Amino acid sequence: MASSIVRSPLNPISRHVTCKPSPSDHRSRATAAVTVTIHRPSPKQRRRRNVPVLACSLQSHNADDNHNVVDGRSKTELQRIPDDSPYDDVSKDPNNNTNMLPRPLSSTHSSNSVSHLRVAYQGVRGAYSESAAEKAYPYCEAVPCEQFETAFEAVERWLVDRAVLPIENSLGGSIHRNYDLLLRHRLHIVGEVKFAVRHCLMANHGVKLEDLKRVLSHPQALAQCEHTLTKLGLVREAVDDTAGAAKHVAFHKLNDTGAVASSTAAMIYGLNVLAQDIQDDSDNVTRFLMLAREPIVPGTDKPFKTSIVFSLEEGPGVLFKALAVFALREINLTKIESRPLRKQLVGASDDNNNGYPKYFDYLFYVDFEASMADQNAQNALGHLREFSTYLRVLGSYPVDTCML
Repeated sequence: MASSIVRSPLNPISRHVTCKPSPSDHRSRATAAVTVTIHRPSPKQRRRRNVPVLACSLQSHNADDNHNVVDGRSKTELQRIPDDSPYDDVSKDPNNNTNMLPRPLSSTHSSNSVSHLRVAYQGVRGAYSESAAEKAYPYCEAVPCEQFETAFEAVERWLVDRAVLPIENSLGGSIHRNYDLLLRHRLHIVGEVKFAVRHCLMANHGVKLEDLKRVLSHPQALAQCEHTLTKLGLVREAVDDTAGAAKHVAFHKLNDTGAVASSTAAMIYGLNVLAQDIQDDSDNVTRFLMLAREPIVPGTDKPFKTSIVFSLEEGPGVLFKALAVFALREINLTKIESRPLRKQLVGASDDNNNGYPKYFDYLFYVDFEASMADQNAQNALGHLREFSTYLRVLGSYPVDTCML
């Protein structure tokens, strides 16, 4: 019997907007906190760990993922490498029993102290995401997944214990796809990890720099190396991930094509590094989120960060008033991201909008420096909840203070 994930619906709350201090600041009751209900599986739903997982290709493709042109550059469709390729080490045996699922982990464990975890990441071996997963969980078994959504679903279905996925890059900005998936799925952020990205230009052995005519890599990697690649006169072609580009060049023994990827990818796939650190800006850091089925218990013994998402009624200064609940309590915001609320009519007008067209409703993703164990943070969210139409805590987790 396959395990099931029980979801708790959240009812939107519509209130009048006010910027006055909330009454919750004058009482210490924990009811001001925005809580997350944890549904624990029944004993019958628990399964044994340490079982093989079929390659996390759950066929969860989205229309947004099927475009072939990225910023005016052509996108190369990588041919699927045969299952007997020496570059694949994830079991694809159809006889594997995927019904034998791992046991759930206690939410009382710290986010990075548990060993023998199966951790999903997007890409193939040698991807930066794999290195980030190994930094987050040094003794984990890293499990590659074809798509971001595949990694989310692998955690929800108990095929893996955690997922480590990118959320923003210091040069390329936010990974909007993962913001949307955070809302669609019911996973919790249990940590973050920052990883310094160092790009290399690589090719098959015997191929010289002057032999190259084109280069393959992820769109963001190509953008981050734009000046270097332009000077070399190389045609840039976008693929799904950096390590996948290296794998493609190696497997097909291409003599006029290089790849932009990590030095680890070059070592795994037997490629020769022609140039190192070819990114245009040396300050190239990607922030990854660590995701789990259950939240961790927030503390106050170390710096914590909390991530939330909320929506508001339309009106003058409404967002200003929403952010003021943090300013009033001297809580520092580290990030704010807006995303259109899908399935909303565009250009529709209504009586409440004085006949003007109503274009998009927005969701706001906010990170702030405070733990949900802090009464001040609970009061701020209690105040925000008074006039937000939707509010969800995505996670409260330790801040990553080290860089690799």
